[in-house]
Amino acid sequence: MTDTEGSKPVKTGPAPAQLTTLLEYLRDNRGFDFTGYKTATLERRIQKRMAEVECASYGEYQDYLEVQSDEFTELFNTILINVTGFFRDPQAWEYLSAEVVPQLIADIPADEPVRVWSAACASGEEAYTVAIVLAEALGEAEFRERVKVYATDVDDDALAIARHATYAPEALQDVPDELVERYFERVPDGLCFRPDLRRTVIYGRNDLVQDAPISRIDLLVSRNTLMYFTPETQAQILRHFNFSLNERGYLFLGKSEMLITHADLFTPDDLKWRVFRKVGSPVVGQRLSFLADTFPGREQHVERRGLIVDAAADVGPVPQVVVDRSGFIAFVNQAARSAFGLGPSEIGRPFHDLELSYRPAELRAALEQAYEQNAPVDLGDAEWERPGQPTLTLRISVAPISGDGLTAVGASITFQDVTAQARLNVEHQEARHQLEAAYEELQSTVEELETTNEELQSTNEELETTNEELQSTNEELETMNAELTSANDELETMNDEQRSRAIELDRLNLFLEGILGILGLGVVVLDPSQCVQLWNAAATELWGLRENEALGRHILELDIGLPVHQLREAVRASLANEPAASEITLESVNRRGRAFSCSVRVLPLRDSKGESRGAILLMGDGAPASSPAPEAVRAD
Repeated sequence: MTDTEGSKPVKTGPAPAQLTTLLEYLRDNRGFDFTGYKTATLERRIQKRMAEVECASYGEYQDYLEVQSDEFTELFNTILINVTGFFRDPQAWEYLSAEVVPQLIADIPADEPVRVWSAACASGEEAYTVAIVLAEALGEAEFRERVKVYATDVDDDALAIARHATYAPEALQDVPDELVERYFERVPDGLCFRPDLRRTVIYGRNDLVQDAPISRIDLLVSRNTLMYFTPETQAQILRHFNFSLNERGYLFLGKSEMLITHADLFTPDDLKWRVFRKVGSPVVGQRLSFLADTFPGREQHVERRGLIVDAAADVGPVPQVVVDRSGFIAFVNQAARSAFGLGPSEIGRPFHDLELSYRPAELRAALEQAYEQNAPVDLGDAEWERPGQPTLTLRISVAPISGDGLTAVGASITFQDVTAQARLNVEHQEARHQLEAAYEELQSTVEELETTNEELQSTNEELETTNEELQSTNEELETMNAELTSANDELETMNDEQRSRAIELDRLNLFLEGILGILGLGVVVLDPSQCVQLWNAAATELWGLRENEALGRHILELDIGLPVHQLREAVRASLANEPAASEITLESVNRRGRAFSCSVRVLPLRDSKGESRGAILLMGDGAPASSPAPEAVRAD
C-alpha cells in the first residue's frame, strides 16, 4: 500500500467533497456512520476497494454501490480492520492478570456480579481472553456464577465468528498450552471455547459513536480502537466510557492510546500498560427530607397552640411591638419591654403617646405607609442614643398584619440590634481602604505574574499540540500496521490457495501424461489459432520432432513426414464447432523413413458451454481405435 511508504504518515484533514458525500450515503442508506473515522484511513481503505472494482472516483464508486448491493459487505469488511488475537501484547495482559484483576475483585463485594465490556471485540478473541483471565482469578465455579462479559462490535460478520467460538489452531499459538487444554475443546473445524464458559459471554452489535454505552461496568477493554477515530470522536467515545464505568472501574486500552489530554475523565493506573481508572464526577443533587405535622387532634387544640405561639413570640430575641389598626398597643414581647422600659400597663395605650413612636425613628408615618401599601416598610438603620449607655444601632421594620389576607388589622414593629454589625461595617470599610492600597501595590506584581503565566501557558499549549501530533502520528502508524497485518493475512490465504492449486495441477499433469502415454497414438492439441499446445511422446516417436520444437508453432508450418496441409479443412471444421469428428488417411513417412498410411482423426475441443477452444489430432498407423470416435472433447 503506497500510504505506508516514506517517513511521514498521512495527517488527518478535511475529507474531499465526494468522499463526504459517499460517507453520508453510507450513513443514510446502511446506518453506518464513518464520519468520525480519520480521513487518511478511510481514503486508503475505500480506495483499495475502488481499485479492485475499477472505479476511478468516489462518485463513480457510489454509483457502483447503488447498483451492486453486495459491494456494501465487501466495503465494510475492508474499512473495519479486524486485526485481533488471543493475549495480544502478552506483557500487558500479564500486568492486568497480576495487578489489576486481583484489586478489582477485592473491591467488588462477594455478592455482586463482575461486569466486563469488551468494546470493538472483532471476532471475539479479546472477549474470550478476558474470560480466561477472570476464570483463572476466580475459579471456574465462581466465574460462571458472577461474571458477565458483554462483547460488542459493528461488524455483523465478525460477531458471527465470535458467537461460533471456533478458531483455527494457528490462532491460539500465543496461548499457553495448559490454558488451551483447559478452556478449549477440539472439534472438526479447529478449537472451540468451552460451551459452559461461553454462556457468560454475551455478544451484541454496538456502534461506539452512535449507540448508548453499557452501564455499571467494572472492567472495560477496548484495545487499539480509538486510533481509527478523529480526536473529537475519541473524546465523545471516552465520555461514554467514563459513564459506563463504576467508580471502582478500570479501562484497558491498546499500546497506541495514552489519554494524555483527557485527564478530566481518566487517570493512569499504569501508563506503560495503558490501564486507567475512572475520574469520578461530583454529586449533582441531594435528597431533601421534610417533616410532616403529625400532631393529633388538631381541631381540639387550637387554643393551646395559640398560647404556645404567643409564648414563642414573647421569648423572641428581637424586640417586637404590635399596634392595632386603631393605634393602640396590642402586644409587647419580653425583649421590647427590657429594651424600651415598657411594662404590662402599656398594653392598650395609644402608641403615639409613647416616646418610642418618634424616637429612635419616626414610626407614625411608617405605620400609615405600611397600611396604605399593605406591604412591609424598611426604615433602615437608626442610631439610638441613651443617657449613660452606649449608642445602639437598630434596624427597624414595620410590617402590616392582615386578618383576612387583604385588610390590615394592625402592624408589627421590630427593632433588630445591628450595633456589632455596624461596627464591623466601619472596620470593614477601614480594612477595605487598606486592602485597596495593598491591591494597588500588588497590581503591578499580578500583571507581571500574568505575563509570565501567559508565556508558560503558551509554552504548555505548544507542548500539548506537539504531544497531540505525536499521538496522532503514533495512532496512524498503528492503523497502517493493522492494515499491513490484514493484507499479509490475505496474502497468506492466497498463497495457500495457490499452493493447493499447483499441487492439484501437478497431479492432473501426471495423470494426463499417463493417459497420453498408454494410448499408443500421437496426440497433438491445437488452440483456436491452430498453434500446437500439446505434443506427446508418441508424436515425437512417430515424426521425430521433439515437444519443445513443436510447441507454439502453427500446425501447417511443421516439417514432418505427414502432409499437414491436407488437414487444413478438417481442422477449420473442428474450430468452427461442426458437430462430427473428421477422419483422414494420409500417405506419410515416419521418422525412420518408412512409408505408411497414417490415420488422422480431428476432434473439436470445446469448453463446458460448448464453445470451441481448439482441436485434437489423433495420429496412428491404421485406425487409431476400434471404437467410434467421440464427436467432441470437452475442455473442463
